[in-house]
Amino acid sequence: MSTACLAMPLPSMDAPRTEPEDADLVRRSTAGDVRAFEMLYRRHAARVHGAVWRLSGMNAARAEELTQEAFVRAWQKLDSFRFESAFTTWLHRLAVNVALMELRSRDPEEAHEADVLEAAAEPVRPFCAGERGDLEQAVARLPPRARAVLILHDIEGWKHEEIGRELGMAVGSSKAQLHRARGLLRRMLGDDHD
Repeated sequence: MSTACLAMPLPSMDAPRTEPEDADLVRRSTAGDVRAFEMLYRRHAARVHGAVWRLSGMNAARAEELTQEAFVRAWQKLDSFRFESAFTTWLHRLAVNVALMELRSRDPEEAHEADVLEAAAEPVRPFCAGERGDLEQAVARLPPRARAVLILHDIEGWKHEEIGRELGMAVGSSKAQLHRARGLLRRMLGDDHD
């Protein structure tokens, strides 16, 4: 069975961009221009989807719902964008918050977590660093809070203080969840030697 690469496509570098800048599209959208917002959606949907897809444990249907919810919220809150950062930064943060709110609304330790821990203890074939799909699958099998902390810290670059604030946990709990997630990943991927 071949593992498909799960990376998002890179933007084309062929021709200079002649499309309006994000800031112009935001201004037009705030004034009610739905087409301008549609351009923002088309431009940024893949990145938003990638972030919420990872946070949802690679659940495609849930990631699609969260992506749509993030853009609905962005439309509703667009007038709160202050142009102090890039629109992509604001939108990405909003999308991650939508996914985190969904995570917080669940039971913090879902019932399937026991299955995840049990699977992590089973011997697994050694992990080849070139097989990104295996890593993505392993991350998806992590318990939801551990997965969220790992993604926010190691992929998104958040500090433990930010993670703690967003997930409603102490900084020490965020650090413990990160340690736990990394340990579970090592076990799932067959890398037991430190």
